[in-house]
Amino acid sequence: MDILHLDPRKNKNNEQHFVFGIFFIFIAISIAIAAIISEIVSINKAPFYYYLIIWVGSFAITFISLFHDKLTLARSIKTRMENSIRWPKKAKVLNGVCWAGPFATIAIFPYLLPYLVLIGIGLGNVSTYVLLRIINRISNQEQLIVGLVSIAAIPIVYGVHLDLLVVKEDIAIILSRIFVSFAYALGGIYALRQKPNQ
Repeated sequence: MDILHLDPRKNKNNEQHFVFGIFFIFIAISIAIAAIISEIVSINKAPFYYYLIIWVGSFAITFISLFHDKLTLARSIKTRMENSIRWPKKAKVLNGVCWAGPFATIAIFPYLLPYLVLIGIGLGNVSTYVLLRIINRISNQEQLIVGLVSIAAIPIVYGVHLDLLVVKEDIAIILSRIFVSFAYALGGIYALRQKPNQ
């Protein structure tokens, strides 16, 4: 079917699936690059601020390259994110707690960092998917995939952590980063492979 004759709203939805597919893949790349460099730096017992520079720099460089001279891409992401701005206050609070709650808890339980990161990414993406589906009638299945994969990774990370704790203490942190990167890559690939009108 000729895409020019499709429902304009569906055409816009197809475009946003594609845009967020690219967006998620760039997130995955940023996390992967930062994780690799962080692991190399950790071998040399670098100061904490090195990690901050690495993570901020990785995302900054990746996203500058993504959005440079691509105003259409930036507008599409902005449009999709604006949907949540119009949510009722209770929905915003619920979504904010799902995203920020686990990350804020890291300050209290720093030894649970890898698991809380996975919970935050998981609950944040799943809650955003559910609220967009209920309130805006938008189905961003790529976001649901990211959330479910992150949550499903928790018992895997825990199991491997117990088995390899003697070999490498920070194995859980490394694995959590790998799974978050994998989750976003999988969600991005799924979005890019969406057929028109899905």
